[in-house]
Amino acid sequence: MTTYRKESHIRSLLKGISWRIVATTDTILIVLLITCLQGQCSIDHAIKIGLVEFLLKLLVYYVHERIWQRALSDGVVTKKETFFKTISWRIIATTMTFLISGAILNAYDEIALYIALTELFTKFVLYYLHERLWLTLPLGKIRNYIFGKKN
Repeated sequence: MTTYRKESHIRSLLKGISWRIVATTDTILIVLLITCLQGQCSIDHAIKIGLVEFLLKLLVYYVHERIWQRALSDGVVTKKETFFKTISWRIIATTMTFLISGAILNAYDEIALYIALTELFTKFVLYYLHERLWLTLPLGKIRNYIFGKKN
């Protein structure tokens, strides 16, 4: 039986994809809510922002994840460490959301700011829960499944 001490690249990628599905859904709903409240409701803008975020943030998420793998090299992740990881990701991701929203909406105004600030709170909770959920899946399970290793 092999004991793994850190996430594989495959696990980080799959974790990133699962997070982007959750986060992109949240982003699209937030963009719709904020733009509709401002009288500029646009499903097209919501989908464009969500799609651009999905693609760009998946890459950035993966890099963020691999950096944290080095920082948390002891194989045990506490709730406090998850909290700090969540804060670091929210700083990066919320900034990106503001920039992406402003670019697609052609204005870095209160609408882009409201979108970013709203997601700051919704995604803080969602990201933390997503991290804790992934910690319940033992390291090596995905590797063993993909490469056919038996425990």
